[in-house]
Amino acid sequence: MPTKHHVLKSIAIGYSLHILRITYFGIHHRFARAGRSRNIYTRIIMATQASGTFDVTVTPQKSGNEADDAIVGRLSIDKQFHGDLEGTSRGQMLAAGTEVKGSAGYVAIERVTGTLQGRDGTFVLQHNGIMNRGEGDLHIMVVPDSGTGGLAGIAGTMGIIIADGKHSYTFDYTLPESV
Repeated sequence: MPTKHHVLKSIAIGYSLHILRITYFGIHHRFARAGRSRNIYTRIIMATQASGTFDVTVTPQKSGNEADDAIVGRLSIDKQFHGDLEGTSRGQMLAAGTEVKGSAGYVAIERVTGTLQGRDGTFVLQHNGIMNRGEGDLHIMVVPDSGTGGLAGIAGTMGIIIADGKHSYTFDYTLPESV
């Protein structure tokens, strides 16, 4: 079951904290103002966290340049999501390795089709991953304005966990209130 939590987008320091609620684009936004005379506002977003597992198939594709295939690879991605997000995704990945063991990078785009929080639709995820001598740094975010159907207006970030050969995800997201 998804859980609610607050995500603070900036930090404000002051003597007191005032909450301001604004509605635009049909979404309720709350801002906090710190200090008596300061005009610093912190956006507070009510985010929901979804989690579950997924199965993934990655298939190498020809790049069109055989000489580059040893360094830069193009792969197709097919996923099946289970848990709070039920659905599938299809995408493309570009990956590059180096001569240094444990150093590589990849970018990917995938379109997710499924049901989240009882709402059906699609959205696009963009991946940016780096391995620096075995230390990984991965960022996966929803492409702005890519949501359709019941998932129109979705925003968020996804994390991937790989343990014992199994894949799972956490997905921190916001959705406009249903009308």
